[in-house]
Amino acid sequence: MPRSTSGLIPHEIRDAFKWEIASELGLTDQILTRGWAETTSRDCGRIGGKIGGNMVKVMVQYAQQALANQKT
Repeated sequence: MPRSTSGLIPHEIRDAFKWEIASELGLTDQILTRGWAETTSRDCGRIGGKIGGNMVKVMVQYAQQALANQKT
């Protein structure tokens, strides 16, 4: 069963995370030159792993803010 493409975080923000992490890992030039399709699975995994951790933190922050807003 395919994963749902709609989520709590908009697509644009997820893309921004990808590029930010790729930049931190020094992969931006490689991706701009060759594209995502030619990026090794190892490098994509490095990017995805860091994104996953950051996304969880952001989603927790959003949830905490939403709860705080409901209480006030």
